[in-house]
Amino acid sequence: MQTAPAELDLTLGGSRVSAPPVIKIVRPPEWIIFAFLLYAALLTFFWPVPQRLNARLVSLNSMVILLYMGLIFLDFAKPCLTFETIRDWLPLAMILLAYREMGWFALPHRLTLREWQWVAWDRLVLGHGGRAVVESLGAVIPSALEMAYALVYVLPPLSLAILYLYGRRGGAERFLTVLLLSILLCYAQFPFWPSEPPRVAFAGLDLPSYNTVFRRFNLWLLGHCGIHTSVFPSAHVAGALSTAFGLRLAMPESKRIYRSLSVIAVLIAIATVYGRYHYLADAMFGAVIACAVNFFVQGILANRIGTKPKSRASRHRDDDDEQPPRYPKSQVARERR
Repeated sequence: MQTAPAELDLTLGGSRVSAPPVIKIVRPPEWIIFAFLLYAALLTFFWPVPQRLNARLVSLNSMVILLYMGLIFLDFAKPCLTFETIRDWLPLAMILLAYREMGWFALPHRLTLREWQWVAWDRLVLGHGGRAVVESLGAVIPSALEMAYALVYVLPPLSLAILYLYGRRGGAERFLTVLLLSILLCYAQFPFWPSEPPRVAFAGLDLPSYNTVFRRFNLWLLGHCGIHTSVFPSAHVAGALSTAFGLRLAMPESKRIYRSLSVIAVLIAIATVYGRYHYLADAMFGAVIACAVNFFVQGILANRIGTKPKSRASRHRDDDDEQPPRYPKSQVARERR
């Protein structure tokens, strides 16, 4: 039985010339963070801002970008699990930094015609059965809504921890891309829509009938950590929905988990309006942003955002494993005969 020499040479040659994997230095979520930090610094030169904010933001964001790039190149030069883990979790801290920076854009605020229009829409929904449905079981549903609203702060780190626990750390890039793009797109618009939450702008009006302990906790947290730049669009709603969308994209086989997150996100959206944390317009536009980002990432970027590149040591091991077996020349000669 003869073996075609050309076929044997083609197979071995094809194995030898296989292209090495492309090395990605900066991950997509990190590009999103860098873009936002540059945007925030540049916006201070073109938009009315408090005095000396431009110098503060330019210096702070430049330092953050330089330190972040240092971490990235350190991970590339000396790859290890510690650096990779830091790069997985650091974007969540960058969300907090972006939130605080948008708070620095706040200027003295007066009620606008836009806010009067928004509250009119809210009263149309709440006054025509919306509040009655929520309060139909007494304090049960309002308490559940306030509990869900409080969970918005822990959903992103909890979801990232789930990826780790299920051995799907490689999906963190996709999860973080959806999450960061949704939330930072909301933050980026805050200076253009100056507004106060309805519980502040229309103090004492349209408030829930039940002041539960969970509501008091949320009000305390917002009073100490909230910003006064804008509430439109709702980053709470966008963040909650994008958490569910991102986890679905990163771990599609775990339907029970991302469906549970979706239910919590819907409860958060209802809570923002019922609790007067946001206007209905805020919640709806935040949901639109999260859905648009999900379709964009899933339809256009999904193939470009895969699992993390392996460390150089891992790549060398894999390349050695993929090398074709080397046969003695005598054995190859016998095969060809």
